[in-house]
Amino acid sequence: MNETKNSQRSMLPEPTLRRLPWYLAYVRLLDNLHVEHVSSTQISKELNVDASQIAKDLSFLNIKGKTRIGYDVHKLVKELADFLGFKKKHNAVVIGAGSLGAALIQDKGLQQYGLNIVAGFDVNSDIVGTSVGDTPIYDMSELKARQKECNASIAILTVPVEHSQDAANTAIESGIKAIWNFTPFRIKAPANIVIANTSIYAHLAIIYNRMDVRK
Repeated sequence: MNETKNSQRSMLPEPTLRRLPWYLAYVRLLDNLHVEHVSSTQISKELNVDASQIAKDLSFLNIKGKTRIGYDVHKLVKELADFLGFKKKHNAVVIGAGSLGAALIQDKGLQQYGLNIVAGFDVNSDIVGTSVGDTPIYDMSELKARQKECNASIAILTVPVEHSQDAANTAIESGIKAIWNFTPFRIKAPANIVIANTSIYAHLAIIYNRMDVRK
């Protein structure tokens, strides 16, 4: 079963992987409303994704709808959540527990998607030794030692840009397998480390540019 899923994941184009959470969010909403079936055309109208593209994306997961009935909503929620890894708990640490890092620690919605933030790390003595909610904040120098008890596979990087690479290096040396990078710096890492870049500033640049174009 795991071999099949790994094979599916290896074949999955990244644009498809980025769209699957959109589908999950929408069908979860339908499931909460006790809607039993949904067609790719209905999903298409809500998400502005071509219906044929939706069907193709879901086919990568061997999910097929029935003619004139569509997809079983409850089953689709389960299969998407399972495939995306949202049903499994993934321990994570936040490196850089300032305003953005603290906000992510407090975002309980992330837990619904399997992300369990167990600790924060920082170099600011005003923050170290405190906690954000129930999540303790430790000194960055403790990351390697604390990693054993944290048992985290993911590091969320929210440090100032000039410290990005050093923080990433420390995380990798401590045994972290993936880095969710919120800094605008494109960090370098070994090929076996998963890197996902989320640049707030890049998205702001797109917004500002598009606003100016449409004036």
